[in-house]
Amino acid sequence: MELKTGITNTKELTVTEDMTAATAGSGGQRVFSTPHMVALMEQTAWSSVEPCMEEGKTTVGTHLDIAHLSASPVGAHIICESELTEIDRKRLIFKVKASDNAGLIGEGTHERFIIDIDKFMSNTESKLK
Repeated sequence: MELKTGITNTKELTVTEDMTAATAGSGGQRVFSTPHMVALMEQTAWSSVEPCMEEGKTTVGTHLDIAHLSASPVGAHIICESELTEIDRKRLIFKVKASDNAGLIGEGTHERFIIDIDKFMSNTESKLK
């Protein structure tokens, strides 16, 4: 698969108790948490381009500009969509959005960078020395 703008992806889930703001510690309500929505957006973007990566390469998330627009209750069906809109050398920009049964719940942009896994992990693990 060739890395090019226009690559899209969709991920779906049903909100469970362990995905709520109350459980995640990001609030006190039993609604789909912002951290879980963001993780779903990152996963949707990441998995859309992972088949395009050369062996030993992957992408890491570096920036998010996301608005969480509406709450979703436990049991809600969430659909997340991503589209790769820009490629600047190793920098990838995605448009992301999530909806529940009633409509749009979150949207924004997500930036990822292509990295060499071995070099990245070596640099990261060196922080423990």
